[in-house]
Amino acid sequence: MEFIVWLVFFLILLTIGLVFGKMGEKKHYRQIKEREEKLKHILLFNEKRPPAIVSGQQFTLVSGSVVMSGDYFKQILAGLKQIFGGRLNSYESMLDRGRREAILRMKEQAEAQGASMIFNVHLQTATLGQKQGNQGPTCAEILAYGTAWVVPKMT
Repeated sequence: MEFIVWLVFFLILLTIGLVFGKMGEKKHYRQIKEREEKLKHILLFNEKRPPAIVSGQQFTLVSGSVVMSGDYFKQILAGLKQIFGGRLNSYESMLDRGRREAILRMKEQAEAQGASMIFNVHLQTATLGQKQGNQGPTCAEILAYGTAWVVPKMT
């Protein structure tokens, strides 16, 4: 009987954690979409060199970095899903939000410097704080960086 009480208690906590985690994730996605709309005028290119028309202008390195972590309850579900196989949606969502957030932070830095384009854009991901037994990342750092073209001032 006591085992059933603990199991029900655990399931209730798991459900509450998942609900609040999902609410926080949706809120973050809304904020990301608003900021993406605001910064859509800053163009991103993965080409190494800017077009010849902007050569000889002022360029600067810009970057954006974020450390993302899945909540504990999603890690439990991801651990259970690893037993049966399949996509780990909670980690996919975490990395998607992290990439988008890192790009937004890079764009915000470029905007603050007066840039209108970012060339040679790269994304890097690193896992931080790996759990024992390789049971999934506790958190990941996502870094976005590139070369921003600063629009020359008209005189």
